[in-house]
Amino acid sequence: AAMSRKGVKLLVDSLTRSAKHFNKSEVECLVNLFDTLVARASSQFAGAGFDRTVFRDTLHSAFGMTDDVVLDRVFSTFDKGNSGCITVVEWVEGLAVLLRGTLEEKMKYCFAVYDLNGDGYISREEMFQMLKNSLLIQPADEEPDEGIKDLVEIALKKMASTYLLVPFLLQDYDHDGKLSFEDFEQAVREENLLLEAFGPCLPDIK
Repeated sequence: AAMSRKGVKLLVDSLTRSAKHFNKSEVECLVNLFDTLVARASSQFAGAGFDRTVFRDTLHSAFGMTDDVVLDRVFSTFDKGNSGCITVVEWVEGLAVLLRGTLEEKMKYCFAVYDLNGDGYISREEMFQMLKNSLLIQPADEEPDEGIKDLVEIALKKMASTYLLVPFLLQDYDHDGKLSFEDFEQAVREENLLLEAFGPCLPDIK
């Protein structure tokens, strides 16, 4: 349903405060874009938001994101209400982190993308699944899965070599190669390049 001019102003003011990283005119543009995307979406959400397909198409065209697994996970991190659609608040606040988030915000976002089952850990299996989907495998590779398994072990060892992670790996029998957010955070603070260790889930600077 069309929102009154006063309603739009109140919404923009509220989102400018909550999204933090966008100014008022930027929020207005994102709200207008949201309305355009809702018009493209299926009618099942009664104008409240847009669906997974529209979201994926938008991220693909705007940021060149093509990995289906990553796009599904990004959708889930935006869809905080778990409603199956992206509301205007989820849209603006999600983009604020995706495009201009602090390192802390981006670490939480990337961890949520990689934590496929939402249990608070990134397991070996989840690392394998993310890397398998994001890496380009040559047809000539005889055992591509073995190479990915090796990469998972390298990533675990790299993260385990940073402060406080050695005890974590020594207890690997209990944790079965799982990384908690604290493990991931410490590793990324030591080496920022590990932020997207298990697949590209942020737009590049361009």
